[in-house]
Amino acid sequence: MSSDVLIGPLAFDFNWDSALGHVGAAVIFGTLGIAMFLVALKLIVKLGPFDVHKEIETDQNTALGIVIGSIMLGLAIIVAAAIQG
Repeated sequence: MSSDVLIGPLAFDFNWDSALGHVGAAVIFGTLGIAMFLVALKLIVKLGPFDVHKEIETDQNTALGIVIGSIMLGLAIIVAAAIQG
């Protein structure tokens, strides 16, 4: 199902099936990415020999915040590579 779209003096062919497929893939990968982030955070909290909330909030442990941020950034790179195929 495609239709011609007119924007100013330019007209181009818009394929709705392809666009909806891409939106669906983005929703699926986004949901899976968020689930992976939640699982990683739960693992960090469970496996850490300390209370993550206390270390970051109360003790202002910047190093722990950087480590957790680095883990999340690494997961973001993996999810982005999976999306690009």
